[in-house]
This record gives sequence, structure tokens and C-alpha cells, in this order.
Amino acid sequence: MANDYFSFRHFTVNQEKAVFKVGTDGVLLGACADLAGAETILDIGTGTGLIAIMTAQRSDAFITAIEPDKDSYDQAMENVLACKWTERIKVIKTDLREYSAGNEERFDLIITNPPYFRDSLRNPDEKKSIARHTFSLSSADILEASSKLLTNEGSLQLILPYDEGTLFIAEAASCSFFCSIIIKVKPTPAGKILRMIMKFERTKRPVHEKYLTIETGARHQYTEEYKEVTKEFYLKL
Repeated sequence: MANDYFSFRHFTVNQEKAVFKVGTDGVLLGACADLAGAETILDIGTGTGLIAIMTAQRSDAFITAIEPDKDSYDQAMENVLACKWTERIKVIKTDLREYSAGNEERFDLIITNPPYFRDSLRNPDEKKSIARHTFSLSSADILEASSKLLTNEGSLQLILPYDEGTLFIAEAASCSFFCSIIIKVKPTPAGKILRMIMKFERTKRPVHEKYLTIETGARHQYTEEYKEVTKEFYLKL
């Protein structure tokens, strides 16, 4: 059973109410996203508020974090109000479709750790099912909202499993969003690519591709590159 809280170097994430707890995907995206030049950020499906808080720590941006689930929204509000950067983070209880339809603000960056199980059996826990399956937030929803809510020079950044990420790259291109950065994440040097952290822009550029390996091969023995990426967040690295 997950702990009710997760302590980072500069903040604590309470998570007893949230549908999903702090996980490696969220930490990786929050730590690795390209925030250069971003003055306004939209975090879609903020959950505990983790990514919103991490991007606030790494930048001077103003962040809007949206979350449709009531318990997760309450949890995100609690965590944001307790962090050092609360004045730059706004949490709104809404889903992406509703927010996009009623909002005229434009963002320099849209960031999300989205649901990704396209065809698998739904979790019997309805809240977890909604959070993990694309019927609640599809790639089409994300791309349509990005087209409307991003500035002309803005970017969409997200983390997905390898297969889903490959599909998303093709879907994004059909909507005139082009992948410019891919970080391919491996659990160990000999392991398969399990995740891709991707940046999409309206302008087509050569794709900058790199790898990030989490562990050396021994359990909980982390690579120097992973330590470097996460050292401002994890307490014990």
C-alpha cells in the first residue's frame, strides 16, 4: 500500500485522497520537461498537483492545473497551498473539454501525464479506470485542446509508454504538431524502452533524441544521469 504522503526535497505531496499516487512517470516528466521560455503552463489532469509543483520549482512560470476528479482536486489544492510556489499555481476543478470550450487564455506550454490504456480491460475501480483509460481523455482531446490553447510558439509535452507514444507521434503529425524532442526511458542498460517523454511544436524541426536509463542494473542503484535529472527533487539521491 502506498504511503499517504511523499516527501520531496522542497515540498511534500499528500496523496491519501488522490486516485493515483506519486509515480516515476510524473516525476520524470516534471523533471525533464523543457521549460525554457515558458511563462504560462497548463497542467492537464494534475492529480496530486505533483507536476504543477515541480514545474513551479523549476521556473518562474504561472501554472494552471486542471483536475476533474473531486478527491484528486481537493488533494491538489491541499498540496499547492502548502508549497512555496502557491502564488503561481491555480488549481481548477474541470475536465479538459469543458476548460477548453470556455477559455480564451493561451499557454506557452501544455504538460500532461495522460491515461494511456487504449484497448485493455477497464479497472473495476471506476476512478482508476477513468484516470487510466483514454475514454476519459483521448489523444484527440489533448491535440484539439492544444491547437486552441497553445501560443503559436508553444509546446505540448507528455510522457507515454513506448507503443502509445509512437502512435501519438503519428496522430499529432496529422494535426500539425510535430515531435521535436524524444527522451527514451529505459529501466536498466539492457532493458527495453518503457517510456517516451516527448515535446511537440507546430513547426517541424529535426527530432532531437536521447536516452535516459534509471538504474544501473542493480535494484535501487541509480545511474548518474538519473541522479542528475532528479537531484533537486528526491531526498535520497
